[in-house]
Amino acid sequence: MVSFTHDDPGTSEAVWATGGAAELPELPLDHGELAGRAFIVLAAHPDDETLGAGGLLARLHAVGAAVRVLLCTAGEASHPGSPTTTPEQLAAVRLQEFGGAMTQLLGGREWQCLGLPDGKLAEHREQIRAAVHEAVSEVSTACGAAAGDVVLVAPYRSDGHTDHDVLGSVAADFSAAEGCALLEYPIWYWLWAAPDAPVSTGDPADPASSAGSAAAAWRGWFRLPLTSAEQQAKAAAMAAHRSQVQPLSGLPGDEVLLPAAFLAHFERPWETFAWYPASAPFGHVPSRVVPSRDAPSDGGSPHPYAAHDAERLFDAVHAREEDPWQYTSSWYEHRKRALTLAALPASSYAAGLEIGCSIGTLSVELAPRCGSFLAVDASSTALDHAARRLAHLPAAQTRHLTVPDEWPDGSFDLIVVSEVGYYLSPAELGALLNRIQDALRPGGTLVLCHWRHPVSGWELDGDSVHAAARRQLGWAGGGIYRERDFVLEVLLAPDTVPDRGARERGR
Repeated sequence: MVSFTHDDPGTSEAVWATGGAAELPELPLDHGELAGRAFIVLAAHPDDETLGAGGLLARLHAVGAAVRVLLCTAGEASHPGSPTTTPEQLAAVRLQEFGGAMTQLLGGREWQCLGLPDGKLAEHREQIRAAVHEAVSEVSTACGAAAGDVVLVAPYRSDGHTDHDVLGSVAADFSAAEGCALLEYPIWYWLWAAPDAPVSTGDPADPASSAGSAAAAWRGWFRLPLTSAEQQAKAAAMAAHRSQVQPLSGLPGDEVLLPAAFLAHFERPWETFAWYPASAPFGHVPSRVVPSRDAPSDGGSPHPYAAHDAERLFDAVHAREEDPWQYTSSWYEHRKRALTLAALPASSYAAGLEIGCSIGTLSVELAPRCGSFLAVDASSTALDHAARRLAHLPAAQTRHLTVPDEWPDGSFDLIVVSEVGYYLSPAELGALLNRIQDALRPGGTLVLCHWRHPVSGWELDGDSVHAAARRQLGWAGGGIYRERDFVLEVLLAPDTVPDRGARERGR
């Protein structure tokens, strides 16, 4: 748990500006995708919506997206020591200011205040969840939107303010249970976190693990670049919250709550979000995934697959069909391979490793660019096809391995992870990234390429795999290409080998 006050100096915007926040990848939602979804915007207090998502709201209004806004409290506790304004008076003022901000951002659309007590949302989780459920039901009925087309927009669940954390965790739990997408916006995070925060180990026994994980979380977030009109709408909405950006009076206790140094974080020409695409319910099977699920032997609900399931599942798939995903015949696959090869920053590599090579269609094009090349896969059936495809290349080898538990010896200056990261559990993905971090030579290239739609039966999708890699590795980006169906990204290992002990302490 972090500790701070609103007038702490914290991390300056200048530090964030030079720390890499401006280089985060863009949010993978274009105007058409935004217009085709319904949004439930959640704010703990008046001004949260403007600080964290004002530009997004202006864009949603411009593209005609369906938007519902739920405000949990009137923010009556912002000036507890005020000698001039009672909490009841402040509540009335702040609700009027909120209405003015909504006019600037959403053209005066209707919004709802739940009237919960400021600072005590932890005591009202069920009321919040019920309100969110009702809003989702209403917008789904009005727009005909399926759960996967509804996006909750909520404070970052580890923002550091108790009300923000509660509201964010309720939204996260609801989205996971109901299959909604989720955008989380940080606010106080920019004050107490820092761009050079070490990545946590994730070990529950480590008392600093939770805070450390949150402090480094920004590396997996996305930017929403704002147009000048969106920036102007956000600035006008922020100015409407006069009780927060100006002192209530000149007396002690009426000081300005949000000083200029803090507001500078929200004057950027972009906004920042953690993005969690909607999770597909079991039974929905996109074209990238295993064509069937096995019923659980105990008759209960199916459990998410993990690495230990891969050999059985993919051997069965390849036994039925040699090329189940049309790697050799699909223009989509041919084009994706061409883009992957073009994204490699070097013309040749000393030692290449491909994780999850399948039948070897990418391998046969990677191998000629490597002095030595190893292709590994969990499916022995698929690997047989890959070995035949690579037989004419003496420097290329194949090996039957199930990562991350199994791993080849040696080091590499090129590692390719294509369409395989989401076939791991989150813990297994973390272990794979540790393996990669140890095996990739200084200055080496890591290539990630993944399908971006939900993957039935597995916990991760392509966007979450890439976000986890950026967050855990913290490496410089060598380029990113994203379209509706897949994301291709290059990460570059540091030119020097970090101290192993220091790295372990910082994880």
